[in-house]
Amino acid sequence: MANIPDRTLRGKAAFVGGASRNLGALISRTLAAEGVRVAVHYNSDSSAAQAQQVVDDITASGGDAFALQADLTRVDQVERAFDQVVERFGRLDHSVNTAGMVLKKPLAEVDEAEYDRMFAVNAKAAFFTMRAAARRIEDGGKIVTVVTSLLAAFTGLYSVYAGSKAPVEHFTRALAKEMYGRNVSVVNIAPGPMDTSFFYPVESPEAIAFHKSSALNGELTRIEDIVPWVVFLLTDGWWATGQTFFVNGGYTTR
Repeated sequence: MANIPDRTLRGKAAFVGGASRNLGALISRTLAAEGVRVAVHYNSDSSAAQAQQVVDDITASGGDAFALQADLTRVDQVERAFDQVVERFGRLDHSVNTAGMVLKKPLAEVDEAEYDRMFAVNAKAAFFTMRAAARRIEDGGKIVTVVTSLLAAFTGLYSVYAGSKAPVEHFTRALAKEMYGRNVSVVNIAPGPMDTSFFYPVESPEAIAFHKSSALNGELTRIEDIVPWVVFLLTDGWWATGQTFFVNGGYTTR
């Protein structure tokens, strides 16, 4: 019989990138409730208290978690962060990276600093987080990166946002192929515009109404819509690899 990966979560160890709030925080709490030991990553000092609250919630419920600060655009900090996960838990089974940055602006108005920052956060950080995970992950592990449903859109104003997320699909396909023989699946989840603090600052009321009207129920994607897909891909969905799943209520399709 083929070597089938362990599909359970209990006893596993996970790194969750961008976990101080919104989707990353809910993923962390949900995985912990399933028995996963969780490294709750956050980027800046301003997010430290929120990350610690996620940890406190997990430990109060009997789980095991710790907060982990790192600038994922710095390769040395990415490597140190993943070393800390292995030092703390003795293993790494799952990496789920939700970290990202959005910019809505006409292409002709994007300056060099904005371009560099967007590609650092959305492409470079994703690449080196995937690399660090691949170097440490146990056989049968999972690597999941959150991208954007705009990868399947024909629209203006998001050139550098969607453009800086697009390379992650290529990273994912390559790494998925390179991990053959170890039962490690590598996938992306592409949510629609999510009803979080990440979304509203860059959108006008008219744009928000349009985004809502583009989904099957006239609402934005909720973080609660995405988390079950993460859990599925870490467990029974292990057979999928090298793919991007557009989980968006029909906002875009491909």
